[in-house]
Amino acid sequence: MTQVDDGGPRRIETAIPRLDYILHGGFLRAGTYAVQGPPGSGKTILANQICFNAMRLQADMRCVYVTLLVESHAKMISHLRAMRFFDEALVPQRMVYVSGYPALQSQGLTGLLQLLRKTLRAHHAGVLVVDGLESVEQAATGHQAYREFVHELQGLATMTDATVFLLSNLRDRAHDENALVDGVVELSDSLIGPRAVRELTVHKFRGSDYLRGRHEVAIDASGIVVHPRTEIQFEKPSGHATEMRKRMPFGIPSLDQMIGGGLPSGSTTALLGSPGTGKTILGLSFLLDGARSGEPGTYFGFFEPPPRLIAKSRKLGIDLQPYIDDGLIEIDWHPPLEHMMDSLAEQLLEPIRQDPRGRRRVFIDGIEGFRTAAVYPERVPRFLSALTNQLRTLDVTTLVSEELDLFTPMIQMPNPELGNVVESVILLRYVELRSQLHRLISILKMRESIYETSIREFKITDDGIEVSASFDTAEQILTGTGIMRGSRSGEGAP
Repeated sequence: MTQVDDGGPRRIETAIPRLDYILHGGFLRAGTYAVQGPPGSGKTILANQICFNAMRLQADMRCVYVTLLVESHAKMISHLRAMRFFDEALVPQRMVYVSGYPALQSQGLTGLLQLLRKTLRAHHAGVLVVDGLESVEQAATGHQAYREFVHELQGLATMTDATVFLLSNLRDRAHDENALVDGVVELSDSLIGPRAVRELTVHKFRGSDYLRGRHEVAIDASGIVVHPRTEIQFEKPSGHATEMRKRMPFGIPSLDQMIGGGLPSGSTTALLGSPGTGKTILGLSFLLDGARSGEPGTYFGFFEPPPRLIAKSRKLGIDLQPYIDDGLIEIDWHPPLEHMMDSLAEQLLEPIRQDPRGRRRVFIDGIEGFRTAAVYPERVPRFLSALTNQLRTLDVTTLVSEELDLFTPMIQMPNPELGNVVESVILLRYVELRSQLHRLISILKMRESIYETSIREFKITDDGIEVSASFDTAEQILTGTGIMRGSRSGEGAP
């Protein structure tokens, strides 16, 4: 935790991933904050993580952690040892754990205040945590006495320049301390369908703006990790427009001719097709062509493990391994487990933002991987808009595959929200002619560019992908069951 002084209120950073972003820089120095949530939501981990990060980043920082009627210090420390932020060497010289319940039990609120005042001054602490605030409320003689206790704590924070965190089980937002403190942070842990979902919500934060609403939370070996909503992080994309836009080809001459030499750089294209039509192979060809020209690329997929993906593509003449070894192509695989949608977006975007190489290509193999990770399906349209806008801002040319039904007389995007956020749509399709299946490719939409509207046969061979001449020997072929215009021998007859 470091003190921030940008001409505004003095702040201390928590160094908890993205929490400071939600708080627009961190907690205000000498503020008093209520942290509330049900048992198991992460309150104790959050408070300890703030303390240990503070001591790691500020050599003279000391913290006092006062427990009331909660778990013992020995058990707490035993659980914290599994967290990477915990440093037992700092206990008890700089991280001081104090039991406040005996003073509360024997001397009431006055005795507890005296203990807090004495301990803060003795250790010159910059952070004070009081864990188990509901015990204070139960010991108070009434609402007025409880409110006076919280008010006294605020005065103590101001006099000692310490930031105070009051931890308690989830309670009504209109509760006494919520009206008095400088901020209220809620940690929740709830079941949404079969999924267990942790979230963080800032209900109040005096003296500063902050990101409102619920944000996903994970607890792992690093401690608390916060994932702000993607559509909030990137609601105002940069106005920067990359100059000298160029065409990004697939490396398949006849297909590149159909799209005017390639996809416009910094655009997003939906690649629609039923299973087996060649979406993945076409996307990998796009990455490979870029790598051959020295352009970095990322495969971001959900369903096919990297060894199988690399081996399968090699058999079809698409050898990715040399470019993976050179760092020009990255394979980022996320098996379809219980991921969080915003965390997936961060794992895609953050390495790109940190890469100094600039212009690149991305193939998202299966947009449904993001959709199935959504706890709240109604967020998906705004999420996709924010994600694609951010990729454009980063000068990324993106291919996104979307699965269609295998055979259907109607061509309809399963999720219309994707069609609203992409510049181009490429359709891969099966058609049945004379008891044979043929793969077809066509361009349904392409903003900012002239393109061919012809329907062409799309073949996957041992030497790669071939796109043949216009498939003009049949009609109604996009229904999946074409009708022959008439027998014709020679070139183009199926």
